[in-house]
Amino acid sequence: MATLTWVCYSERPLQVNELCHALAVETGATDFDPENIPSIDTLLYCCQGLIMIDKEAWTVRLIHHTVQEYLCSYPGLFRKPHSMLAETCLSYLNSQQVRSLQPHSLPDHQSVPFLKYSSRHWGTHAGRELSDHARTLALELLGQYEDHVAAVLLLKQVVRPIYAGDLSTCSLFSGLHGASFFGIVELVTAIINSECCEINQRDCTDSTPLSWAAVNGHEGVVNLLLGREDVDPNRADKCDLTPLGGAARKGHEGVIKLLLKRKDVDPDHPDANDRTPLWWAAAHGHEGVARLLLGREDVDPNRPDKYDQTPLWCAAVHGYEGVVKQLLGREDADPNRAKKCDQTPLECAAAEGHEGVIKLLLERKDVDPDRPNMDDHRTPLGCAAGGGHEGAVRLLLERRDVDPNRGDKYSRTPLGWAAIQGHEGVVKLLLGRENINPDHPDENDQTPLGSAAVEGHEGIVKLLVNREDVDPNCPGVDDQTPLGWAAINGHEGVARLLLGREDVDPNRPDKYDQTPLVCAAIKGHERVVKLLLERKDVDPNHPDKLRVIEHHSGVLLSTVMRE
Repeated sequence: MATLTWVCYSERPLQVNELCHALAVETGATDFDPENIPSIDTLLYCCQGLIMIDKEAWTVRLIHHTVQEYLCSYPGLFRKPHSMLAETCLSYLNSQQVRSLQPHSLPDHQSVPFLKYSSRHWGTHAGRELSDHARTLALELLGQYEDHVAAVLLLKQVVRPIYAGDLSTCSLFSGLHGASFFGIVELVTAIINSECCEINQRDCTDSTPLSWAAVNGHEGVVNLLLGREDVDPNRADKCDLTPLGGAARKGHEGVIKLLLKRKDVDPDHPDANDRTPLWWAAAHGHEGVARLLLGREDVDPNRPDKYDQTPLWCAAVHGYEGVVKQLLGREDADPNRAKKCDQTPLECAAAEGHEGVIKLLLERKDVDPDRPNMDDHRTPLGCAAGGGHEGAVRLLLERRDVDPNRGDKYSRTPLGWAAIQGHEGVVKLLLGRENINPDHPDENDQTPLGSAAVEGHEGIVKLLVNREDVDPNCPGVDDQTPLGWAAINGHEGVARLLLGREDVDPNRPDKYDQTPLVCAAIKGHERVVKLLLERKDVDPNHPDKLRVIEHHSGVLLSTVMRE
C-alpha cells in the first residue's frame, strides 16, 4: 500500500531508486537505515502486477492510467496520502545523514536519490494535508533551513537562470522563505509569531517571503504577510521584479487584488527590463490581471519595456484578444505605438494572422490600416499576405483605405509576396480587388507571375496567366521571362501553363542571349525541352545549339529536336 500511495500521489514519476529509498524511511526516525531499502523485485511482487518499470525512463508506474483512476475513486483506500508523503519527506530531510550534508558541496545523486524529490515537494504534500506530526517535522526543518541542503536543492530546481546568485549556498533563504514558497499558512503563522523573524529578509535571489508567496499564487500567505504593517510590498528581487510584478507574470488575480488594496503598492513599477506588471499580464495573456491593473489611473497603458514593446504590442503579437480589448478600452491607450523598427500592433497581428485582434484594432478610428513600417516599409496587408493569412488579408481588403498595390522597400507588393511564398488563397483574394495591379514589378523588375514561375507555384501561375492584364513575357532578373525561369528550374507544369498563352514568346532570350530552350537544355531538363519543342514557333537553331549539345549531351537534343 505504501508503494501504491507513492505511485498514485507523487508529484512526478519516481525513479526506481527514489521509490526504494522513500519506502525505507521510518517516519519520525532520526536516522536513515539503509538496511530498510527494499528491492524492486519485492515491490513488484507485493503489488501483484499493478505496477511496472518504465525501462526507458527507469521510473515506476501503474500498468495503465485507468488503474490510478480506479484506486483513487475509493477515498478510504489511502488514508491521508499527502500527509503520509509529507511526513516521509520531512523525516528523511531531518535525518542525521541528510542534516550532515554540506550545502556548498552537493552530494552525488546516486548516494541520496530521494533527496532531490523530498527537497522540492515536501511542502507540496504538506500544503495539501498537514498533520500534527508533519507540522512538527516541518518546523524542525525550517528552523535550520538557512544551513540545510534541502533549501539549496529547492532553489536550484525553481530559480530562473537569469538570477546570478551563487546557489551553492542557501544563505539568507530562511524558514519563512520556505514556508511562504510552499504557501502553508499554519507554518508561516508559527514563524512570524517568533521573536527572531525578519519579515522583509532577502534571500540569495533578493526575494522576500512575500515575493515567493506572490509569485506562487498563495493568497492565504500573501494576505497574512500584508497584514503586517512592517512588510514592504514593493521590495524587488535581483531582476527588480516586485511581488506585484511576479504575481502579474504568473496571472494570479487573487494575489493582485490583495496587493492593490495596499495604498503603498506601486502598480506601475518597472523591472530590470522596464517591464511593468501590466506589461507582464499583457505579454502572457492574463486578461483578468490586465483588467485589475487598467482599473488604476496610475497605471500607464503605453509604457514600453527596454525593447520598446508596449503592453498592447505584446498582446497583439501573441493574439490575446481579451487583453487587447481591455487595453483598447482605455481612452489613453495608443493603438499606433510602434516598436523601434516601427512595427505597429496592427502590423504584428497581421503578420501572425490574429484575426480577432485585427478586428478590434480596425474598429478604432485612429488606427491607420495602411501604415508601412520604417524598417522594410511593409504594410499590414503585405505582412498578412506574405504569411499566407487569408482571414487577415480578407479583413484588410474590406477597408477601402488599404492600397493593395503599395510596395515595400523592395517595391514588392502584397501580391508579389503571396506569389513568391505560394499562398494561392491569398492571391485569389488580392486578385478580387478591382484596383489590383497584377503585373506590378519589384525593384528587380520581377512581376508576381515571374516570382511564382521561379518557385514553381502552378496554382498561382494559372490564376495570373488567365488575367488579360498580365504580361507573360515581362522580363525580370537578368532579363529572364517567366517562361525562362520555369525552363531553368525545370517546372514542367508552369512551362505548360505559360505556353498555353498564344502571346507567350518562347524564343525571347535573356541578358546572356539564351532562350528558354537553351536554358532548359543547359540544366538538363529534358521534359521541359521536349515541351518547348512541341511549339511550332520555337526556334531550335539557336547559335548556342552546338555548344549546348556538346557540353550537355545528357539532354540528347538530337533525339527530340525536329529534323
